[in-house]
Amino acid sequence: MNKLIDNFGREISYLRVSITDRCNYRCIYCQSEKEFEFIPHQEILRFEEIVEIVQEAVNLGITKVRITGGEPLVREGIVNFIKQLRKIDRLEDISLTTNAFFLSEYAEKLKEAGLNRVNISLDSLQEEKYKKITRGGSLGKALKGISSALKAGLLPIKINTVLIRGINDDEVEDFVRLTLDRPLNIRFIEFMPSGEEVINEFESKFISVQEIKEKLIKKYLLDPVKISTANGPAKYYQIKGGQGTIGFITALSQHFCKTCNRIRLTSEGKLRPCLFSNTEVNIKQAIRKLARGKSEGFLRKKIIRDKLKEAVRLKPEGHKLNIKNQENLSFHMSRIGG
Repeated sequence: MNKLIDNFGREISYLRVSITDRCNYRCIYCQSEKEFEFIPHQEILRFEEIVEIVQEAVNLGITKVRITGGEPLVREGIVNFIKQLRKIDRLEDISLTTNAFFLSEYAEKLKEAGLNRVNISLDSLQEEKYKKITRGGSLGKALKGISSALKAGLLPIKINTVLIRGINDDEVEDFVRLTLDRPLNIRFIEFMPSGEEVINEFESKFISVQEIKEKLIKKYLLDPVKISTANGPAKYYQIKGGQGTIGFITALSQHFCKTCNRIRLTSEGKLRPCLFSNTEVNIKQAIRKLARGKSEGFLRKKIIRDKLKEAVRLKPEGHKLNIKNQENLSFHMSRIGG
């Protein structure tokens, strides 16, 4: 069986795919409040190109694919796209990250198409604060989306909460209580520097999840647990009697690069070996030089495999980002897929 092994012995089995840089939200840690320049439509990877790339990635050992954006549910044809991915042999897990605004409309259709599970971005349980963080989002729509995902069986559901000092760190216990009577996996994520506006105020807004964890331990007995898909960066705990779990992702305060098993495909067709690195491999440019006829099929597959191997070869041992250092790392999270 083929495997993608990087220069540091890590097996790469996970591909994150951004299918659009568009989003119906303008979250304060993701997009600028100023006028945002979107990628021209013709420069976004077509669905058939993504399926072609994923097929070869699976042939090389990728077993998990996560669909991201922007907001992936704003792209027309998402359900049929999931159906096409599900046809790929040996692709074990297909998941999707969403803000859940449209999820109540799509949950059942996505499940029927072959989607396994969802991650949902939810940074506040207070309506006005939620609107402030998302710059106009609807908490009611997001909560309805979560209920629809539970009903559809898109499990396990992971709730991603970015902690921002002075904004939502007072809601930690409210999120924790969600795990008591619902099978939700709440994941507290450290605020990351992305974009000029965020970097300029980063230090005052950053709060380590270790600080949050230490406060929770004083009030709750947290038992370490493993969940079925938990081979990622989060460390999970459970309150006795609770149906869900609490996870902590320490992207900055405690790096987890040694166990990183992923690469990313951006919406404009570039393979990114590491989120916190500007190194990219332009796979779209390479495949668009060739036609899609039968005679070119073998060559297209070889080029895709070569580009995937190149991206894995360029994967760094770890990122240099920490709480005090964010130099040269201004980027748009919505274009990369987080």
